[in-house]
Amino acid sequence: MAYSEQVLRRAQARLAQEKANCEAEAAARTEQIYRQFPRLREIDHAMRQSVAKAVSAAFRKGTDTTAAIDAIKKENLALQQEREWILEANDLDESALEPAVICPQCGGSGYVGAAMCECLQELCRQEQKKELSSLLSGREHFDQFRLEYYPTEPDPAMGISPRQLMQTTYTHCRQYAREFSRKSPSLLFSGGPGLGKTFLSACIARSVADSGFSVVYDTAGKLLSDFEAVKFGSGAGDLTRKYLACDLLIIDDLGTEMTTQFTQSVLYQVINTRLMEGTPAIISTNLDDKGLRQRYSAPIASRLLGSYETCLFLGRDIRQLRR
Repeated sequence: MAYSEQVLRRAQARLAQEKANCEAEAAARTEQIYRQFPRLREIDHAMRQSVAKAVSAAFRKGTDTTAAIDAIKKENLALQQEREWILEANDLDESALEPAVICPQCGGSGYVGAAMCECLQELCRQEQKKELSSLLSGREHFDQFRLEYYPTEPDPAMGISPRQLMQTTYTHCRQYAREFSRKSPSLLFSGGPGLGKTFLSACIARSVADSGFSVVYDTAGKLLSDFEAVKFGSGAGDLTRKYLACDLLIIDDLGTEMTTQFTQSVLYQVINTRLMEGTPAIISTNLDDKGLRQRYSAPIASRLLGSYETCLFLGRDIRQLRR
């Protein structure tokens, strides 16, 4: 999974701390046993020394190396037997004196070869959920979506009631989150303010993140300010990499940002790059098709309206209804 640099660094720091804690606990446990049974310390030290002796004998000139190594093996075997007797007589587990291993797959490095280990993936997933939780309210779950806020009277322009339309949109969003993969289509949430676009996109973000995928969720304004910070030297390069590398990018409130040649260029770069690489995005906007064409360049509008699946939102402003 392509987690952001910030998430990966925090996860790696946690793994390193857990490894250090594990090693410290094992060292303290071993020292306690050595104090209680000093002969075990002597045996373990002698056995470590026997390895160095064997290597030295193998490279020593003018001696019978075979006989020397056999003698070392015999001595080592006697030490092992004595060690086993002490452990057994005192009902000690062999693992109590073994080096600490925080993860049997990677040994605490976080990687098996070039692949990220499951232990580091899990820490990344946890750190990503923390990051999303800091951006969201905590109530964004599909079960909290309420269709009763949407009118049952048919909309004259659509020929369908807002509740019927939103039932379809809700079902599609829930299925999208459940079946998400890096090959899932990109979605365009379009409709007036207060109709649930942010809520449902946040529900998808939580569900997809829980499945172990990397998710970046931000407003269009925050995305553009990050690119601006990098362009003018006040931000690190990895500040923007996450928008292109994550498994799912969610951009909220497109159309509320200040429109300049620079912002148009950034939006085109992000939208086009993810389409070219086949990685999905979800973009929500209060603008309709006409508004998108008027506000953005033809290449941006064409990609949003031609390459994204449009999910329409219809009804009355739920924020006002709740008040």
